[in-house]
Amino acid sequence: MKKLLVSLICFAGLTAAAQTPTHEKLVQYVKPIIGTQRMGHTYPGATVPFGMVQLSPETDTPSYELNGKYNPDVYKYCAGYQYDDKTIVGFSHTHFSGTGHSDLGDFLIMPTVGALKLNPGTADKPGSGYRSAFSHANEVSEANYYKVKLDESNVTAEMTTTTRVGFHQYTFPKTDQAHIVLDLMAGIYNYPDKTVWTYVKVLNDSTLVGFRQTNGWARTRTLYFAMSFNKAFAQYGFKKYEKRQVYGGFWGKFNQSKNFPEIAGKQIRAYFDFKTEANEKIKIKFALSPVSMDGALVNMQAEAPGWDFEKVKADGQAQWETALDKITVTGSTEKKQDFYTAMYHTMINPTIYMDVDGQYKGLDQNVHKADGFVNYTTFSLWDTYRALHPLFNIIEPQRNADMVKSMLVHYDQSPEHMLPVWSNSANENWCMSGYHSVSVLADAVVKGNAPFDANKALDAAVATARHRSYEGIGEYIDKGYIADERTGVSVSNTLEYAYDDWAIAQMAKKLGKTDIYNEFIKRSENYKNVYDPSVGFMRPKLANGTFRAKFDPLSTINEGFIEGNSWNYTLFAPQDPEGLIKLMGGDKRFVRYLDSLFTMELPDKYFAETEDITRDGIIGNYVHGNEPSHHVAYLYNWTGKPWKTQERIRMILNRMYKPTPDGLGGNDDTGQMSAWYIFSTLGFYPVAPASNDYAIGSPAINSASIQVGGGKTFNITVKNQSEKNVYIQKMTLNGKPLTSLSITHQDIMAGGELVFTMGSKHK
Repeated sequence: MKKLLVSLICFAGLTAAAQTPTHEKLVQYVKPIIGTQRMGHTYPGATVPFGMVQLSPETDTPSYELNGKYNPDVYKYCAGYQYDDKTIVGFSHTHFSGTGHSDLGDFLIMPTVGALKLNPGTADKPGSGYRSAFSHANEVSEANYYKVKLDESNVTAEMTTTTRVGFHQYTFPKTDQAHIVLDLMAGIYNYPDKTVWTYVKVLNDSTLVGFRQTNGWARTRTLYFAMSFNKAFAQYGFKKYEKRQVYGGFWGKFNQSKNFPEIAGKQIRAYFDFKTEANEKIKIKFALSPVSMDGALVNMQAEAPGWDFEKVKADGQAQWETALDKITVTGSTEKKQDFYTAMYHTMINPTIYMDVDGQYKGLDQNVHKADGFVNYTTFSLWDTYRALHPLFNIIEPQRNADMVKSMLVHYDQSPEHMLPVWSNSANENWCMSGYHSVSVLADAVVKGNAPFDANKALDAAVATARHRSYEGIGEYIDKGYIADERTGVSVSNTLEYAYDDWAIAQMAKKLGKTDIYNEFIKRSENYKNVYDPSVGFMRPKLANGTFRAKFDPLSTINEGFIEGNSWNYTLFAPQDPEGLIKLMGGDKRFVRYLDSLFTMELPDKYFAETEDITRDGIIGNYVHGNEPSHHVAYLYNWTGKPWKTQERIRMILNRMYKPTPDGLGGNDDTGQMSAWYIFSTLGFYPVAPASNDYAIGSPAINSASIQVGGGKTFNITVKNQSEKNVYIQKMTLNGKPLTSLSITHQDIMAGGELVFTMGSKHK
């Protein structure tokens, strides 16, 4: 057991001691298939907690263009897999989990039998290429394990991972025509010229290395690999799919189709041939590195030196067991499946982005070495600052601190001297609104989880917030709002900047920087400048100080907002609920507004505005599938009607989450939807990260125990729990009555017990 724990700590980059669970196995409740249908955009394949490899099937990789126009199916395949599809194209090694944007899908591998086919074929005619039909009846999806039977070839495909290595196991029939196809062209979000260059070098009869350069959402990205087989291949070859063949010089001196020493090009598919006996297993280890081919080889040797597939699977599932054990809950099997799959989804991203020796590619495209921290990437911060990072501050504090350190080196390497906005693979994608890395930094500092230079973090946050040339910040500083003429998301930006300013103010207050606090607490009230009392909504404002005349608060198109309408964004001032309620006319008017949000019926025309708006994730006009509304149900707590919060929370939990393929009411957004579920199921939520307070909701489990470090646990007991008993009758904290509608971070981290007594009628 000691060797196992040492292995897990080393290979997963864990810095805290692993704990040995003493209760039932929790991995059994993880169902990665949840969210793979409709708009959840999750994937069913194998990965370890925060792993650099996400090895998963692609049911399609549609081209960005269709008949010269944008192909709407690209959005559908953000994770490469759609549950309703009937065919699998292959298995690739990198995936985003639950995003609303496509990329990755690197290094697709597919086993085939019979005549060699190097084109992917089509969904209606899978046999025309290397694609295969499959059935969910022959599919298994677990934490760090995926298995499926490929009907076309009668091959059983299995896969598992370490942090940096994908481990494939393919069980073949008896044949002289067994092939492994390596597609270097395939990828999610396949718009023209995404693949810049690829390279493959064969080292011997069972090992090769190479790299792939892409210009996708991450516009300058190189990923290196090492690929090793457990059996020597009989022969190998490739095909280029390029209009212009570049041979010349060295290349022309060797056979260019079979048994090549090395190849390079933009569009290459390679193959490796075997003769197999019945039920013979061809195994492949595929290691990744952000730095070099040698780095990939070292990663492979360090993490997967042997060929024991079952051991790698078991080791990875042991990592998941340790991670899931941070919170243990009691309840029905379905509740546990929802809860532990949500836990699983929160621990996929961000992902580790460095070799075993600490080297990583930086934002400046140079190689750096992480000194005293684990470097992470995939920061979908517009989504995850709200609940995911606050959750990490409770159950994964060291990881969250390392994520902050990763953001700070990003700042150091940034030519713009800005913290990340939406970053991935040593690239800044500049996606979405606000500069919410400052919220993550502030939340860590305010909550005392700051084993980093907190003053440097504050300086980086301030520099980012004063970056006048970025997305209207200069105008925001001068006018107190962003003018409608400047951008189509002027109101969203104004509101989100105001929240970020408040977060900076809280960090400054914690560090005793009064001048910075005063500057940013004043800026945090700028949300009031885009509220139009004549209509009762946040509304686009012109440069001359008047509100735009033509305005539809129900529309999401060209009305000043991103991923939401004015009805939802009018409630976005999580830093100042009391001020917002006063601004909107007081408690009674505010409650009527909230009630209407949840109960109105949106006309059909609003669902036809864009290709990705469906009724998924929507209750009335409340859009749970888009994050700006995630705090909204908790706002009743500030109106004297907390029972309405309790009622709404339980309704959302029941309608937006279930243990089925379509069980996520919208994109999981790298774990934010799942983090909302975890907090809300436990009975509290961080309405305003960078505050010490969590708003009370309505717990949906029988009991829970949260490991908060230092051998301490924070226990939650729920008396009279049932589907009907959604209303809190009384609460106690450590045996004393709790009369407030919040608990503090310190209450949780000190350990103790929170007891809810529930009933079917509100008090």
